[in-house]
Amino acid sequence: MTDHNFADTFRHKGLRKKLVESIRLKGIRDENVLKAMEAVPRHLFFDSGFLEFAYEDKAFPIGAGQTISQPYTVAFQTELLHIKRGDKVLEVGTGSGYQASILYQMGAKVFSIERQRVLFSRAKEYLPKMGYSVKVFFGDGYKGLPAFAPFDKIIVTAGAPYVPEALAEQLKPGGILVIPVDEGDSQLMTTVEKLPDGRLRTDHHGRFRFVPLLGDKAND
Repeated sequence: MTDHNFADTFRHKGLRKKLVESIRLKGIRDENVLKAMEAVPRHLFFDSGFLEFAYEDKAFPIGAGQTISQPYTVAFQTELLHIKRGDKVLEVGTGSGYQASILYQMGAKVFSIERQRVLFSRAKEYLPKMGYSVKVFFGDGYKGLPAFAPFDKIIVTAGAPYVPEALAEQLKPGGILVIPVDEGDSQLMTTVEKLPDGRLRTDHHGRFRFVPLLGDKAND
């Protein structure tokens, strides 16, 4: 991510509109998700040398072995969250900050945790400049953010071998956790809903490919 003057031209907006239409055709129905994706300039999360890739429906490397997720995947996960304005949302895996910006654009209060120091520093500096007031923390996503819990919604943007207990605990009754789960090459998109009595209900929503969710092995 570099500062390319935060330019968002008619061309960018046109490419974004086309991208959103292609996501709609793939089955995303939540108008609030589609509106947010049309509003957030995805190209500003790319180094300027790669701008032509910003509006393709593909994942793209962002450094530190991480990627900016495919727009369809971002939309799919976001739709599963059923975001309402004012929802307090924990994002595990800030990455480029694009997913957090979509959630913020939808009116959520976003807390995001990243364990790659370089990505954390970049997002913390960059998001406010773009007008996205996201609280970004450096730490282990498996542990969540107990000091700020409970959350209405939690989204994990990397593949986890299991649902971390701490994340389920930090969910409000009625809350939803969206997490890709599996240790293989692809993960099962999983929603965990906390019922009013505290029990958890799990559903699956097809397979996706994510980079692995990293634990405590400090990598600064």
